[in-house]
Amino acid sequence: MAARAPHGTNQPPRIIYKKVYVKGHGGHHGGAWKVAYADFVTAMMAFFLLLWILGATTEKQRKALADYFAPTLVELKQNSAGSNGIFGGSSITDKDNYPNRAAQTGTRSMTVPIGATGGTQVGSGQKGSLKNQSLIEEDRKNFDAMKRQVEAAMASSKMAKLANHVRFIQTRDGMRIDLVDDADYSMFALGTTQLVVEADTLIGMIATSIAGMQNPIMIRGHTDSLGYGNPLDMNNWMLSSGRAEATRRRLATGGIPEARFYRIEGVADREPMIEANPADPRNRRVSITLLWRTGSFGEK
Repeated sequence: MAARAPHGTNQPPRIIYKKVYVKGHGGHHGGAWKVAYADFVTAMMAFFLLLWILGATTEKQRKALADYFAPTLVELKQNSAGSNGIFGGSSITDKDNYPNRAAQTGTRSMTVPIGATGGTQVGSGQKGSLKNQSLIEEDRKNFDAMKRQVEAAMASSKMAKLANHVRFIQTRDGMRIDLVDDADYSMFALGTTQLVVEADTLIGMIATSIAGMQNPIMIRGHTDSLGYGNPLDMNNWMLSSGRAEATRRRLATGGIPEARFYRIEGVADREPMIEANPADPRNRRVSITLLWRTGSFGEK
């Protein structure tokens, strides 16, 4: 901008420069606050997710999650055998190296099955993996011989018609002999615990074939789902138990000593053979199971 020169002089006009500074408006519309807000929302989301997990999980699940992020198994050995306090941990004579007080933490529930007791004879029980193998092989041979003897005795007598009613099934408990009814034949008189003549003879044959064996015996009675008019007078529980006991008495009169009977029970219609039809007459049966012999640990 040029100013007018004074009158009567030849001085050039002065030039005045005016600098105008335009201040920025709307600076608050920048993006820095958005980053902070996003961090806040993320933190809140993580917090509410944590609250949801705490409310939706059990104590055992929360313990498992905690062990996942801060595993205790690595430090377990150094914290056991009494090293985490005076008499506060396990003894050095314990069978397994885990803290054993309720107030202590550890992963025993994750690594040792519930009910396991351990010890020097682990695996040597009724279903253990270290049972005497020679007894098992001997039992298998005896079971096969018994099966052949009963089948031969039935074939050489008038009992051949009952062959379809006798089933030999090897289970994890031992050899099970099922005496099964059908629509045309019943081992017991209808609604009673009285053995029919053929069934009485058949159980006598079985008693003869197993008399020389040492295996414990379990007898279980089964019925179909058909009920009675007055369940207080007679019901399927009473009938199945009574038929199991009648079978035991017949085996006893056939020469089986009392000490060999391990369990006598009736389960009514709770374990049907024909699951699709609980009223099927084939569900009426008596099971005689020759149990595996367990022996003693360390026997040869």
